[in-house]
Amino acid sequence: MKVLEQNTYSYLALAYAHFSDYKNAVVYYNLLLTVAESLEDKREEGIAYAGLGNTWFRLGDFRKSLDYYKCALSNAEDLTDKLKIAIAYGGLGNASQALGHTETAISYLELSLDYAKDIGNKIEMGKTYSTLGYIFNSLGDFKKSIEYHNRHLDIAKEVGDVVGQSEAYGGLGNAFDSLGDFEKAIGYHGQQLGIAKKAGDKVGEAVANANLGNAYFSLNNFKKALHHYEQHLRIALELGDKAGEGGAYLHLGEICETFNNYTKAKNYYNRCLLIAEDLGDKARTGYACGGLGGVFLHFGNWEKAEEFYEKKLRIFEELGNKRHVALAHHGLGQCFELMGRLPIAVENYQSSVNVLNEIRLLQSEDQWKIGFRNEYNIAYIRLWGCLLKQEKIGEALAAAEEGRAQSLADLMISQYGLQKCQYRGKRLEEQEFGMLNRTSSSRIFLAVNVLENKVNIWLLFKEKPVVHREKTLRHHFVKNAVETLQSLIQFAYKNIGVRANVNCENRSLDVLRKSSSAVERSSKKSSQPIPQEGIDPLSALYSYVIAPTLDLIHGDEIIIVPDGPLWLAPFAALLNPFSKYLCESFKVRLIPSLTSLKIIAHCPEFHSSSGALVVGDPDMSEVTNSLGDPILEQLRFARQEAQMIGQILNTAPLTGKLATKCEVLKQISSVAVIHIAAHGCMETGEIALSPNPKRRSQIPAEEDYILTMSDVMSVKLRAKLVVLSCCYSGRGEIKAEGVVGIARVFMGAGARSVLVTLWAIDDEATLEFMKNFYHNLVEGRSASESVNHAMKFLKESEKFSDVKYWAPFTLIGDDVTLSTNNKKSDAPRETQETDR
Repeated sequence: MKVLEQNTYSYLALAYAHFSDYKNAVVYYNLLLTVAESLEDKREEGIAYAGLGNTWFRLGDFRKSLDYYKCALSNAEDLTDKLKIAIAYGGLGNASQALGHTETAISYLELSLDYAKDIGNKIEMGKTYSTLGYIFNSLGDFKKSIEYHNRHLDIAKEVGDVVGQSEAYGGLGNAFDSLGDFEKAIGYHGQQLGIAKKAGDKVGEAVANANLGNAYFSLNNFKKALHHYEQHLRIALELGDKAGEGGAYLHLGEICETFNNYTKAKNYYNRCLLIAEDLGDKARTGYACGGLGGVFLHFGNWEKAEEFYEKKLRIFEELGNKRHVALAHHGLGQCFELMGRLPIAVENYQSSVNVLNEIRLLQSEDQWKIGFRNEYNIAYIRLWGCLLKQEKIGEALAAAEEGRAQSLADLMISQYGLQKCQYRGKRLEEQEFGMLNRTSSSRIFLAVNVLENKVNIWLLFKEKPVVHREKTLRHHFVKNAVETLQSLIQFAYKNIGVRANVNCENRSLDVLRKSSSAVERSSKKSSQPIPQEGIDPLSALYSYVIAPTLDLIHGDEIIIVPDGPLWLAPFAALLNPFSKYLCESFKVRLIPSLTSLKIIAHCPEFHSSSGALVVGDPDMSEVTNSLGDPILEQLRFARQEAQMIGQILNTAPLTGKLATKCEVLKQISSVAVIHIAAHGCMETGEIALSPNPKRRSQIPAEEDYILTMSDVMSVKLRAKLVVLSCCYSGRGEIKAEGVVGIARVFMGAGARSVLVTLWAIDDEATLEFMKNFYHNLVEGRSASESVNHAMKFLKESEKFSDVKYWAPFTLIGDDVTLSTNNKKSDAPRETQETDR
C-alpha cells in the first residue's frame, strides 16, 4: 500500500512542478520523502531531495535549495548514479550562484559538466552550459557567455528540448542586452517568449517578459517595457514565485523613477528589497539598493544614498559582478560630487571607468566593444567634468581622451603589431600632450557635456600648457547639447543645399541597406528639431567650437578631435563674424583621438611607400530591380577621375567591369595610395563595386559587390593615403566611439590618412577637386594643404563656388605626403552632372 502511496506522491509532485504550481509541488515532494524514508527506498529519496532542491530554487529560497541539493548529492553518490550526481552538482551550482558564491558555483558546474559528458547526457550538458553562460555574463565576459548559450541552444535543438531552446534564447538576449545591442536582444527574447508560451512554460514566459521589458526600457520604449513588466508580475504572483515577484517590483520601480515618480519608485524598491533579503538573494538585494540609492539621491538625502550605494558595492564585489560594481562606484561618485567632496567623487568615477574599461577589453568583437562603451558613456563624462570643477585641466583632458575612440585604438594596435600594454588601457599623461604636437599646428580637443549643455574645448600647443575653454549652448528648442549640435548641423546642411535626396542616392540606399532598422535610424535623425530661421548655423557652430580659442590659435593649421555629432560638422565651411570661411584661414584636419595619432607616430616604417590602387566608375549594370532596370547610374566623371589619377600615379586604374570587389580586395593590401570613386551608402559610407564575375550569370547578391566594413577589416592595409571619392564616405552611426562607418574601418585596418565626404557629392565637381588635389600632392604638398588648395580652387571657380561642392571633403588622420616624380596629365571633360 505504501509503495502505491509513494508512487502517487511522486506523480503528483512532478505534475504540479510541470504546471509551475511550486507550492503544491513542495507539499507532495515532502510527502514522497517521508514515505520513501519509511520504506528505505534510496532511489525515491533522491528524487524527493532533487525535486525539493529544484522547487525551492524556483520559489526563490536558495538556502533551502542548496541544502536539499547537498542531500541529493550524498544520495546519488551512495547509489553511484552518475546522472543524478551530475544533476545534483548542477543544482548546487545554480543555488551557489544565486547566493553570491560565484567561484564555488563554477566549481560545482564544472563537476556537473564532467559527469554529464562522461555518460553522454546532453540534456544535463545543455543545462550546465546555460548556467555558466549566465555566470560569465555577470562577470562581464560576454564572449564566453554567448559561447556557452550557443552550445546550450545547439544541444536543445539536437535533442528537441523546447524549454531548453527558450532558456538559451533568453541567455543570448541577456548577453546582447549587456553589450548594448538591444535590437538583437529583443529578437532573442521574442523567440524565448514565443517558445515558452507554446510549451506552457509559465516560468519561462515570466522570465521572457522581464527580459523584454529590460530591453525595451533601454531603448526608452517605456510603454512596451511597462506592459512586459506587468505581465512578469502577474505570472510571478500566480505561481507564488517570490523571487520573480521581487524582480518585477524592481523593474516597476525603475519605470516610476524614469517618470520622476520617486515616491512610488521607493515603495517598489523597498518591496523588492524585503523579498530579496528574506530569500537570501544577494544579487537582487544589490539591485534594490542601487535603486534606492538613486531615489535618495533625487530627494537630496545624499548620506542615505551613499549608504545604499555602499551596500550595493559590497554585494557586487562579493559576487564578482563587474558591471554593477562600476555602476555602484558611479552612484557613489554622484553622491560625493553633490556633497562637494570632489576628490572622493573623482576616485569613485575613476574606479567606475577602470572597471568598465576592464569589461570592454574582455570583448573580442569590435562591435561589442563599441556597443558596451556607448552604453556607459555618462561615466566618462562625469569623470572629466568633475576634474574640471577642480580646475584640473590636464587631468580632465587625459580622462576625456582615455574614453575616446577606444575600439579604434585596439584595431590599430592589432594591425600595427604593437604591444597592447603600451597603449591599451594606458592613459596619456599631461606631459605627453605637448610632445604629440610635432608641428606648430593648433590642436583642438572637443568634448560635449550633455549634463551641463556645454561644449568643452581644450587647446594643445607644442611645449606649452594645455588651455581649456567652454561654451554653453543656449538654444531653448532642444533638450541638450547633443540635440542642439545635431539640429545646427542639419540646418547647416539644409542651408548649404546638400544633395541628400537625389534619385541616384535614394536608389543606392535601397540597394545598399534594405534593413528596417536603417530606415528607422534615418527617420529618427530627420525628426530632430530644426533651429529657428533667424540663426545662421555655420556661424553658430563657429561660435561654439572655434571662437572660444581663436585668440590662442597659432599657425595655419587646426587639428580637431571631434566628439559626437560634431564629426558631421562641415568645419571647413564654418563662418566667422566677418563672413570668412574657416578654410580661408586654416587647413583643417580631424583625428579620432590623441592616442590614435600617437600610435601612428610610433610606426613610421609600417606604411608602403609605393604602389597605388585606383578604382573608378564600377559597372553597376547588372545590379537591377525586379523589372531588370539598373538601380545605380554610371559615374562618367568618376571614370575620368580614375584615368587621370592613374596617369599621375603611373598605375592602370580599375574601371567598369574590371573594378570588381574581389579584385579590389586582392590589390588593396599592398599599396601606398588607395583611391575609390564610386557610389556610397548614406548610412555607413559602404561602397558599391562591380559584382564579382563568378556570379555574373545570376542577379548579383549584395555580398558580391558591396565593399562592407567587415570586408575592409579582413585585410591588413599599409596605405599612407586612402581617398574615398564616394557619397557619404564620412558618414556612419554616431557613438561614443565616434562615427562608426567605412572611414573608421579604413583607419582601423591600417590606413594612415583617409579623405572622406560628408554628403552626396557632385560627380563633375569632384573630378575637378581631385584633379587639383593630386596636382598639389605630386608637387610635394601635404594632404591637408592639398585639400585646402582644392577647396579654394572650387570656391573660386565660376561653376562650383557653392559650399555644397567644396565643403564635404574631410581629411582624417595623419598629414601625409607622397613621393612621386610623375607629372599630372589632363583628362577629357564632359558636361553631365551626376552624384555618387
